[in-house]
Amino acid sequence: MTMLRPRTLSGRYARTAYLFLIPAILFFAAFFYLPIGNVMATSLRTGPQADQWAGLGNYTQALADPAVRHSFLVTVIFSVIVVVGSIVLGLGLALALDQPLKGRVVFRVLLLVPYLTSVAIVGLLWRNILDPELGVLNRVLGAAGLPEQTWLNTSPLLTIAAVTLWQSVGYTMVLFLAGLQGIPETYHEAAKIDGADAWRRFWRITLPLLAPTTLFVSVMAVISGLQAFGQAYIITNGGPGDATDLSVFHIFNVAFRARDFGYSSAQSVLLLVVIVAFTLVQLRAGRRGEVTY
Repeated sequence: MTMLRPRTLSGRYARTAYLFLIPAILFFAAFFYLPIGNVMATSLRTGPQADQWAGLGNYTQALADPAVRHSFLVTVIFSVIVVVGSIVLGLGLALALDQPLKGRVVFRVLLLVPYLTSVAIVGLLWRNILDPELGVLNRVLGAAGLPEQTWLNTSPLLTIAAVTLWQSVGYTMVLFLAGLQGIPETYHEAAKIDGADAWRRFWRITLPLLAPTTLFVSVMAVISGLQAFGQAYIITNGGPGDATDLSVFHIFNVAFRARDFGYSSAQSVLLLVVIVAFTLVQLRAGRRGEVTY
Protein backbone atom coordinates (compact mmCIF):
# COMPACT_ATOMS: atom_id res chain seq x y z
CA MET A 1 0.00 0.00 0.00
CA THR A 2 1.29 3.45 -0.92
CA MET A 3 2.12 5.54 2.12
CA LEU A 4 0.82 9.10 1.92
CA ARG A 5 3.38 11.62 3.02
CA PRO A 6 1.88 13.89 5.67
CA ARG A 7 1.81 17.60 5.02
CA THR A 8 4.30 18.94 7.50
CA LEU A 9 3.97 22.29 9.21
CA SER A 10 7.29 23.44 7.74
CA GLY A 11 6.06 22.57 4.25
CA ARG A 12 2.93 24.66 4.71
CA TYR A 13 5.05 27.52 6.00
CA ALA A 14 7.31 27.24 2.94
CA ARG A 15 4.38 27.35 0.52
CA THR A 16 2.92 30.34 2.34
CA ALA A 17 6.28 32.11 2.25
CA TYR A 18 6.64 31.51 -1.50
CA LEU A 19 3.12 32.82 -2.01
CA PHE A 20 4.03 36.09 -0.30
CA LEU A 21 7.29 36.24 -2.25
CA ILE A 22 5.56 36.09 -5.64
CA PRO A 23 4.97 39.89 -5.88
CA ALA A 24 8.63 40.60 -5.08
CA ILE A 25 9.81 37.95 -7.56
CA LEU A 26 7.61 39.42 -10.29
CA PHE A 27 8.85 42.92 -9.46
CA PHE A 28 12.51 41.91 -9.71
CA ALA A 29 11.86 39.92 -12.88
CA ALA A 30 10.13 42.86 -14.58
CA PHE A 31 12.37 45.70 -13.43
CA PHE A 32 15.72 44.02 -12.80
CA TYR A 33 16.34 40.70 -14.53
CA LEU A 34 14.53 41.43 -17.79
CA PRO A 35 16.32 44.79 -18.26
CA ILE A 36 19.67 43.09 -17.59
CA GLY A 37 18.83 40.45 -20.18
CA ASN A 38 17.84 43.17 -22.64
CA VAL A 39 21.13 45.02 -22.05
CA MET A 40 23.10 41.82 -22.59
CA ALA A 41 21.24 41.16 -25.84
CA THR A 42 21.79 44.75 -27.01
CA SER A 43 25.51 44.51 -26.20
CA LEU A 44 25.86 41.92 -28.96
CA ARG A 45 24.54 44.31 -31.61
CA THR A 46 25.75 47.52 -33.23
CA GLY A 47 24.46 50.36 -35.34
CA PRO A 48 22.40 53.48 -34.49
CA GLN A 49 19.35 51.29 -33.81
CA ALA A 50 21.35 48.35 -32.41
CA ASP A 51 19.93 46.22 -35.23
CA GLN A 52 23.14 44.75 -36.64
CA TRP A 53 24.84 41.68 -35.21
CA ALA A 54 28.26 42.39 -33.68
CA GLY A 55 28.88 39.35 -31.49
CA LEU A 56 31.65 40.06 -29.00
CA GLY A 57 32.99 42.96 -31.06
CA ASN A 58 31.67 45.57 -28.64
CA TYR A 59 33.39 43.85 -25.72
CA THR A 60 36.77 43.59 -27.42
CA GLN A 61 36.48 47.23 -28.49
CA ALA A 62 35.63 48.31 -24.93
CA LEU A 63 38.54 46.37 -23.42
CA ALA A 64 40.95 48.03 -25.87
CA ASP A 65 39.44 51.53 -25.66
CA PRO A 66 41.73 53.98 -23.76
CA ALA A 67 38.74 56.17 -22.88
CA VAL A 68 36.99 53.23 -21.20
CA ARG A 69 40.12 52.31 -19.25
CA HIS A 70 40.59 55.92 -18.19
CA SER A 71 37.00 56.26 -16.97
CA PHE A 72 37.35 53.00 -15.02
CA LEU A 73 40.60 54.21 -13.41
CA VAL A 74 38.91 57.48 -12.42
CA THR A 75 36.00 55.48 -10.97
CA VAL A 76 38.33 53.23 -8.95
CA ILE A 77 40.15 56.24 -7.46
CA PHE A 78 36.82 57.86 -6.66
CA SER A 79 35.55 54.64 -5.06
CA VAL A 80 38.67 54.19 -2.92
CA ILE A 81 38.29 57.72 -1.54
CA VAL A 82 34.60 57.15 -0.83
CA VAL A 83 35.08 53.72 0.78
CA VAL A 84 37.95 54.76 3.05
CA GLY A 85 36.26 58.05 3.93
CA SER A 86 32.94 56.35 4.67
CA ILE A 87 34.52 53.87 7.06
CA VAL A 88 36.80 56.36 8.85
CA LEU A 89 34.36 59.27 9.11
CA GLY A 90 31.30 57.09 9.74
CA LEU A 91 33.01 55.16 12.53
CA GLY A 92 34.47 58.33 14.06
CA LEU A 93 31.08 60.06 14.14
CA ALA A 94 29.42 56.93 15.52
CA LEU A 95 31.97 56.68 18.33
CA ALA A 96 31.46 60.36 19.17
CA LEU A 97 27.65 60.22 19.10
CA ASP A 98 27.56 56.97 21.06
CA GLN A 99 28.73 58.92 24.10
CA PRO A 100 26.21 60.38 26.57
CA LEU A 101 26.35 63.85 25.02
CA LYS A 102 23.62 66.45 25.33
CA GLY A 103 21.70 66.87 22.10
CA ARG A 104 23.22 63.82 20.42
CA VAL A 105 19.85 62.84 18.91
CA VAL A 106 19.68 66.21 17.14
CA PHE A 107 23.18 65.75 15.72
CA ARG A 108 22.28 62.27 14.50
CA VAL A 109 19.25 63.59 12.66
CA LEU A 110 21.19 66.51 11.15
CA LEU A 111 23.89 64.16 9.87
CA LEU A 112 21.30 61.87 8.32
CA VAL A 113 19.38 64.61 6.48
CA PRO A 114 21.84 64.87 3.53
CA TYR A 115 21.50 61.14 2.89
CA LEU A 116 17.72 61.57 2.63
CA THR A 117 18.19 64.29 0.03
CA SER A 118 18.34 63.36 -3.67
CA VAL A 119 21.65 63.39 -5.53
CA ALA A 120 20.28 66.01 -7.93
CA ILE A 121 19.51 68.49 -5.15
CA VAL A 122 22.84 67.85 -3.43
CA GLY A 123 24.68 68.28 -6.72
CA LEU A 124 22.97 71.59 -7.54
CA LEU A 125 23.53 72.82 -3.98
CA TRP A 126 27.27 72.14 -4.00
CA ARG A 127 27.75 73.34 -7.56
CA ASN A 128 26.41 76.72 -6.49
CA ILE A 129 28.45 76.70 -3.28
CA LEU A 130 31.68 75.85 -5.12
CA ASP A 131 31.16 78.20 -8.06
CA PRO A 132 34.45 80.15 -8.44
CA GLU A 133 32.74 83.50 -9.07
CA LEU A 134 29.36 83.38 -7.35
CA GLY A 135 29.89 80.56 -4.87
CA VAL A 136 29.26 81.10 -1.18
CA LEU A 137 32.44 79.31 -0.13
CA ASN A 138 34.75 81.67 -2.02
CA ARG A 139 32.90 84.64 -0.63
CA VAL A 140 33.49 83.35 2.89
CA LEU A 141 37.19 82.83 2.09
CA GLY A 142 37.44 86.34 0.64
CA ALA A 143 35.75 87.86 3.69
CA ALA A 144 38.26 86.04 5.91
CA GLY A 145 41.18 87.40 3.88
CA LEU A 146 42.04 83.99 2.40
CA PRO A 147 42.72 83.32 -1.30
CA GLU A 148 39.76 82.15 -3.32
CA GLN A 149 39.90 78.66 -4.80
CA THR A 150 38.76 77.08 -8.07
CA TRP A 151 37.60 73.88 -6.44
CA LEU A 152 36.14 72.31 -9.57
CA ASN A 153 39.30 72.91 -11.63
CA THR A 154 42.22 72.21 -9.30
CA SER A 155 40.92 69.02 -7.62
CA PRO A 156 37.60 68.07 -9.25
CA LEU A 157 37.67 64.34 -8.46
CA LEU A 158 38.50 64.92 -4.81
CA THR A 159 35.78 67.57 -4.67
CA ILE A 160 32.97 65.34 -5.94
CA ALA A 161 34.24 62.54 -3.67
CA ALA A 162 34.03 64.94 -0.70
CA VAL A 163 30.49 65.91 -1.70
CA THR A 164 29.57 62.22 -1.92
CA LEU A 165 30.99 61.62 1.54
CA TRP A 166 29.10 64.64 2.91
CA GLN A 167 25.88 63.11 1.63
CA SER A 168 26.45 59.48 2.60
CA VAL A 169 28.40 59.64 5.87
CA GLY A 170 25.21 60.02 7.93
CA TYR A 171 23.95 56.65 6.73
CA THR A 172 27.31 55.04 7.45
CA MET A 173 27.29 56.63 10.90
CA VAL A 174 23.86 55.11 11.65
CA LEU A 175 25.08 51.64 10.64
CA PHE A 176 28.18 51.87 12.82
CA LEU A 177 26.11 53.30 15.67
CA ALA A 178 23.80 50.29 15.51
CA GLY A 179 26.85 48.01 15.55
CA LEU A 180 28.32 49.80 18.55
CA GLN A 181 25.10 49.55 20.50
CA GLY A 182 24.97 45.83 19.76
CA ILE A 183 28.27 45.19 21.56
CA PRO A 184 27.63 43.98 25.14
CA GLU A 185 28.94 46.46 27.68
CA THR A 186 30.21 43.56 29.82
CA TYR A 187 33.12 43.11 27.39
CA HIS A 188 34.34 46.65 27.99
CA GLU A 189 33.80 46.37 31.74
CA ALA A 190 35.86 43.18 31.88
CA ALA A 191 38.62 44.85 29.85
CA LYS A 192 38.62 47.85 32.21
CA ILE A 193 39.04 45.51 35.17
CA ASP A 194 42.04 43.94 33.39
CA GLY A 195 43.56 47.41 33.03
CA ALA A 196 42.96 48.01 29.31
CA ASP A 197 42.80 51.67 28.34
CA ALA A 198 40.32 53.14 25.83
CA TRP A 199 42.63 52.73 22.84
CA ARG A 200 43.32 49.07 23.58
CA ARG A 201 39.61 48.38 24.16
CA PHE A 202 38.85 49.92 20.76
CA TRP A 203 41.41 47.80 18.91
CA ARG A 204 40.84 44.54 20.79
CA ILE A 205 37.05 44.64 21.39
CA THR A 206 35.18 47.30 19.44
CA LEU A 207 36.85 46.99 16.05
CA PRO A 208 36.79 43.16 15.82
CA LEU A 209 33.13 43.01 16.89
CA LEU A 210 32.30 45.66 14.27
CA ALA A 211 33.74 43.47 11.50
CA PRO A 212 30.30 42.48 10.06
CA THR A 213 29.18 46.12 10.01
CA THR A 214 32.46 47.24 8.44
CA LEU A 215 32.10 44.55 5.77
CA PHE A 216 28.57 45.67 4.94
CA VAL A 217 29.58 49.33 4.82
CA SER A 218 32.55 48.61 2.55
CA VAL A 219 30.50 46.45 0.17
CA MET A 220 27.75 49.06 -0.13
CA ALA A 221 30.28 51.88 -0.53
CA VAL A 222 32.12 50.03 -3.31
CA ILE A 223 28.88 49.32 -5.18
CA SER A 224 27.73 52.91 -4.75
CA GLY A 225 31.11 54.33 -5.81
CA LEU A 226 31.37 52.21 -8.95
CA GLN A 227 27.81 53.21 -9.91
CA ALA A 228 28.22 56.93 -9.21
CA PHE A 229 26.76 59.17 -11.88
CA GLY A 230 24.89 62.20 -10.57
CA GLN A 231 27.93 63.84 -8.99
CA ALA A 232 29.87 63.94 -12.26
CA TYR A 233 26.82 64.81 -14.35
CA ILE A 234 25.53 67.69 -12.25
CA ILE A 235 28.58 69.18 -10.53
CA THR A 236 31.38 68.88 -13.10
CA ASN A 237 29.79 67.42 -16.28
CA GLY A 238 32.74 65.05 -16.41
CA GLY A 239 35.29 67.85 -16.53
CA PRO A 240 37.50 69.62 -16.56
CA GLY A 241 38.49 67.60 -19.61
CA ASP A 242 37.88 64.00 -18.56
CA ALA A 243 39.09 64.35 -14.96
CA THR A 244 35.72 63.24 -13.52
CA ASP A 245 34.60 60.99 -16.37
CA LEU A 246 33.19 58.26 -14.15
CA SER A 247 32.29 54.94 -15.79
CA VAL A 248 28.51 55.36 -15.66
CA PHE A 249 28.83 58.94 -16.93
CA HIS A 250 30.99 57.68 -19.80
CA ILE A 251 28.42 54.99 -20.60
CA PHE A 252 25.70 57.65 -20.54
CA ASN A 253 27.62 59.76 -23.06
CA VAL A 254 28.21 56.81 -25.38
CA ALA A 255 24.53 55.84 -25.26
CA PHE A 256 22.68 59.15 -25.38
CA ARG A 257 25.17 61.53 -26.98
CA ALA A 258 27.04 59.25 -29.38
CA ARG A 259 23.86 57.15 -29.87
CA ASP A 260 25.78 53.88 -29.76
CA PHE A 261 23.55 51.70 -27.59
CA GLY A 262 25.29 48.44 -28.39
CA TYR A 263 28.69 49.72 -27.34
CA SER A 264 27.31 51.38 -24.19
CA SER A 265 25.45 48.17 -23.28
CA ALA A 266 28.68 46.18 -23.55
CA GLN A 267 30.39 48.64 -21.21
CA SER A 268 27.44 48.32 -18.80
CA VAL A 269 27.78 44.54 -18.74
CA LEU A 270 31.53 44.79 -18.11
CA LEU A 271 30.89 47.21 -15.24
CA LEU A 272 28.32 44.80 -13.80
CA VAL A 273 30.90 41.99 -13.93
CA VAL A 274 33.44 44.19 -12.14
CA ILE A 275 30.94 45.12 -9.41
CA VAL A 276 29.95 41.48 -8.86
CA ALA A 277 33.63 40.46 -8.75
CA PHE A 278 34.52 43.15 -6.21
CA THR A 279 31.53 42.18 -4.07
CA LEU A 280 32.41 38.47 -4.08
CA VAL A 281 36.04 39.21 -3.19
CA GLN A 282 34.96 41.42 -0.28
CA LEU A 283 32.47 38.85 1.01
CA ARG A 284 35.03 36.07 0.76
CA ALA A 285 37.63 38.17 2.57
CA GLY A 286 35.04 39.03 5.22
CA ARG A 287 34.25 35.36 5.83
CA ARG A 288 37.93 34.53 6.17
CA GLY A 289 38.35 37.34 8.66
CA GLU A 290 35.43 36.08 10.74
CA VAL A 291 36.86 32.56 10.74
CA THR A 292 40.28 33.86 11.75
CA TYR A 293 38.75 35.93 14.48
